Amino acid sequence: MTAHLELDFDLNHFHLENFDTQLANVCDQLATQGYVVLHDLFPQPMLQALLNGITGLSQEDFKAAAIGRQQDQQVIESIRRDKICWLNETMDFTQAYFAWSERLRLAVNRYLYLGLFDQEAMLAYYAPGAFYKRHLDAFRGQTNRKLTSILYLNPDWQPSHGGELLMYEGDEIEPFQVVEPRFGTMVIFLSERFPHEVSLSHHDRYSLTSWYRINDGMPGH
Repeated sequence: MTAHLELDFDLNHFHLENFDTQLANVCDQLATQGYVVLHDLFPQPMLQALLNGITGLSQEDFKAAAIGRQQDQQVIESIRRDKICWLNETMDFTQAYFAWSERLRLAVNRYLYLGLFDQEAMLAYYAPGAFYKRHLDAFRGQTNRKLTSILYLNPDWQPSHGGELLMYEGDEIEPFQVVEPRFGTMVIFLSERFPHEVSLSHHDRYSLTSWYRINDGMPGH
């Protein structure tokens, strides 16, 4: 997936007085604490368009989520039970999201010098009874995933629905952050730093995850 998208949408659609300042604040929190939780970042029409698009996908577009990488991938339902669909910028309903993601990538590189080269984006669907045990987004022995963002697309989410994101520091047993997957909430964090899990969901649950990667083949990486 190319990292160099044409930014042909109007940033005023985000109702932000100063878009660059908002991204700078995100980068500041990433620099100081390694993560940020954002609410009401995107306008409702954009969120609704994303929701309409993902709920319009067919069952054949989803597959059981696996763990591991490439030839080592396995579907292990005792670890995760979600289903996934990979997204790209050619899908009409994703274009504004990918344009924003590119602005985020550029801002993080400008402020934090992470050398993010591109991203991959995945939609995860958790049916009632699905979960994902504690894990890191960066694969063992690989350092290409540096930054994770998760956008939740679940209108009218209730505490009884479960499905919270639990974030941990190192080997700590208790999470330091619990995030309900409410419509429009976004979490951004350093992929290699925070183990996390998705608690048992009792309701249909959608999340859009992007991983921003470095190019291991580039000089200096």
